[in-house]
Amino acid sequence: MDMKAVVVTDFAALPEIVDLPTPEPGAGEVLVRIHAAGVNPFDWKVTDGALKGSVVHEFPLVMGSDGAGVVERTGPGVTRFRPGDRVYGQFMRVSQGQGSYAEYTLAEQDAKIAFMPEALSFRLAAALPTATVTAYQAVQAARIADGHTLLINGGGGGVGQSAIQFAARAGARVLATGTAGLADHLRDLGAHTVIDYTRAPTHEQVAATYPEGIDAVLDLVTPAGGDISPMTGLLRPGSILVSTNYATDPDALAARGILGVNLGSRPSAETLTILAELAATGELRIRIDAEVQLADAPAVIARVRAGHVTGKTVIVP
Repeated sequence: MDMKAVVVTDFAALPEIVDLPTPEPGAGEVLVRIHAAGVNPFDWKVTDGALKGSVVHEFPLVMGSDGAGVVERTGPGVTRFRPGDRVYGQFMRVSQGQGSYAEYTLAEQDAKIAFMPEALSFRLAAALPTATVTAYQAVQAARIADGHTLLINGGGGGVGQSAIQFAARAGARVLATGTAGLADHLRDLGAHTVIDYTRAPTHEQVAATYPEGIDAVLDLVTPAGGDISPMTGLLRPGSILVSTNYATDPDALAARGILGVNLGSRPSAETLTILAELAATGELRIRIDAEVQLADAPAVIARVRAGHVTGKTVIVP
């Protein structure tokens, strides 16, 4: 039986929708029928070659990491899941050419997938794994305590909006960057102050209000190799800078008494379970901007790559 999937045939190739054989689960694997797939910038960074040289890629390579669906079949030795189980998580396995932008995909039973509560929709679950796990772990790394002041540079994006909620729950005074059109929404999520970075440089606005420095910065914007010094200049000794793009130099910051953390998202079944419960009860809110059909995914990916998005895009078969 064949399935529809969005693939690239080489690094930097344009995505296309094709028919592929539906994979068969091997030992320790489950076959998942995907009901929704979440779109993340990392998806096309991988197809552009971000992991080239560090891991073997199998082409054609199905795009996508985040997904949610139902276990269709299980392979030999699978004890954790059964057919009919609702699951979500990360399904990218580039060395097998597999991803979540497909009608079906495989996952190892001990990999980055977890059960979904009945109250959680597939589309919402698919929007969670990469962005929300990153936000959750980044706020933990920032060691937020009640009364701390935290700047989230990139508060309007998918990671930023979840980070605002986690930081506010921890008792932080949250400063978040965002456009004027998003300000009300970000304040509703828990931001104390929304900084319109189009009006004046973010660091200038924060420094004017907090001349003695703040407790933490979560930088979701500055790329690796970019100039993160405007953010570090806002921090006082004893504070923390977390970069999700590996843009900070921990040794240089340590000399100033600042803890620098370069953080990569590391999903686990435990973390995914926590986030699923929060989303199912409405304690964690995720903004989904667009829901698109799998057949339209290549065109939508091109549009998302080219523009600034304020919420998640979800692909459905």
